[in-house]
Formats: sequence, structure tokens, C-alpha cells
Amino acid sequence: MRKLLKFTFLPFGFIFIFIFFVYLVLPILAFPYPPPDAVQSVEPGDLETPLRRGYFTNFTREEVLIHYQKQFKRSTILSIPLPTYRLNYPPEEAQILIRDQTQSTFLEEIVHPFRESIFINGFEPTDPQYDVWYKGVDFRQKIVVKFIPSSIFMRLLVSLGSIIAIYILTKEWLKVGKDLLKTVRKRR
Repeated sequence: MRKLLKFTFLPFGFIFIFIFFVYLVLPILAFPYPPPDAVQSVEPGDLETPLRRGYFTNFTREEVLIHYQKQFKRSTILSIPLPTYRLNYPPEEAQILIRDQTQSTFLEEIVHPFRESIFINGFEPTDPQYDVWYKGVDFRQKIVVKFIPSSIFMRLLVSLGSIIAIYILTKEWLKVGKDLLKTVRKRR
């Protein structure tokens, strides 16, 4: 029985690991493009790094997030859909994760597990005194997009460590389960 399980699950494990490593070595996506109606900010705080850009837009929060999630889901090769997750953060963390003195009403991260991610910070004022004006035009909100790339070496290193940890934990869980089963059988 044990040999049958090994011969059944071992090939699937290697196939999974192969697919996982192919996913890891796919090229990094380029900086995502802004919503169609967006105007890029040329304010000094938005030009400090090429990995962070500010935009003024009339899109709603959900429209902005759907826009970025759609383009972040596709890989650069064959438009293969990549797994993505949206993580929601409290707006107060924008000063740590985006830039100090960043105004924020929402902050979300779209992640490719074990790969790159983007932070999307939006400021949509509710008080008229904080309305978003840029070059004489009133916008619904200002968004700041921060791209976090990862090196292929670090992706492979962290993933290899995770695979080894999963292997060790699975062996230990099976051992504990086997010991527990023996104990239950002895008490009968």
C-alpha cells in the first residue's frame, strides 16, 4: 500500500514543483499602466523613484482596483493567467508602505505569491476643503501606485526553502498521525 501511494503521489509532486518553478522564472511584469482617464502627477513626491507613480483620476476605488488587477493577472508570455490576491491594509499604513505624509482613504496590495506585487493607495476626499485639484481640473481622487519587483534568485531561494519546509512538515505530520493511530488501536 505504501509503495502504491509513493508511485501515485511522487510524479504529481514533481509535476507540481516543475510548474511552480516555471511560474517563478516567468519574466517580471512591467510597471502597470494607469487608468484610461488618469493624468500623471509631476509633483516632486511622485517622481522620487521610478517604482512609484502618482495619478489623478475620476475612477472609483473599485474601478481602479479592477483595472490594475486585470492587467496584473496576465503574464508577459502567452498571456497565461497568474494567481493574484488582493490584500487590504488600513489607510494609516500608507505613510509606511508608500511614502511618509501620503494622504490615504484606502490602501490595497495586489500580489503574485512568491513574486512581485503592487500597492495601490487612493485618496478620495469627503471634505470639500481637501478636493483633489491638479492643473485647474477637479478630480475624484489621487492614486499612488508602488511596484515591488523581486529578483529571480530570491524567488527561487525562498520557494526552495518553502518546498523543503513543506516536505519536512508533511513527514512529521504523517509520523504523528501514524503514532496517534497506533495509540487509538491499542486502547481498543
